[in-house]
Amino acid sequence: KSRSTDSVEIDKNASVRRKSEKWMGDKDMILDKIAADTKLRVNKAKRKIPFSQMRAMAYEKEKNTGFPFEKMLKEPGMHYICEVKKASPSKGVIAEEFPYLEIAKEYEAAGAEAISCLTEPKHFLGKNEYLQEIVKEVTIPVLRKDFTVDEYMIYEAKVLGASAVLLICAILDRDTIARYIKICDTLGLSALVEVHDEMEMQDAIQAGARVIGVNNRNLKDFTVDIGNSLRLRGQAPEDILFVAESGIKTAEDIQALKKAHVNGVLIGETLMRSSDKKKCLQELDADEI
Repeated sequence: KSRSTDSVEIDKNASVRRKSEKWMGDKDMILDKIAADTKLRVNKAKRKIPFSQMRAMAYEKEKNTGFPFEKMLKEPGMHYICEVKKASPSKGVIAEEFPYLEIAKEYEAAGAEAISCLTEPKHFLGKNEYLQEIVKEVTIPVLRKDFTVDEYMIYEAKVLGASAVLLICAILDRDTIARYIKICDTLGLSALVEVHDEMEMQDAIQAGARVIGVNNRNLKDFTVDIGNSLRLRGQAPEDILFVAESGIKTAEDIQALKKAHVNGVLIGETLMRSSDKKKCLQELDADEI
């Protein structure tokens, strides 16, 4: 007999916990492992829906979107991208109960201006269906938070209903990022190009990134330093939209990022662990929410 969905979910939660404990002692392998697993997942997806079919499906969608993710970030003030995330390799399971649609709707009601949705299944317990369903329930842009290793995933994101995709400099070279940004442009998708250091920042700029996200969490060892965004903001031209990601927990963090002319913040664990997400956002920045 097949096991119930609940028992399978419990097994997945336990598996992620074990990986989290193991990887804290073997940190350098995390990003490479996730990227390798994602390539396997894409190959499996291509067997189900071939590349040519996924590409055609993507181009059947509305392409003249006006790039709502970028449009939002161009407005004055600090903008909040709130993350729907069940688990992570560094923290294990964050939300045992995971009413993702209610969480997304609560974020929008609280004043979030975009949602980041994890779709990576093995290490973050994400699902494509989460994004697909959330898009139908909210009116704000949704970022597909995944480890893009193949252009197939960009077309897939468009089909799922995303307004933006994540491109990570630590796993993609400059030429690939430039090519992926051009594909995004033809689909009306925004590309959030993620960097961690000065070298990756230069790669992102030269690749033509219009939106750069600085991950304050080092994906090689998962240490967090919000000063990373403050340091790297000065290296990005003023016309490039700038998002600070990870480790943002206090109103003082937000104020420091505002002073550095950061356009938006992506907040995940802080909000996911809060029982009152609206109050949490208000406490982070009463002036903006």
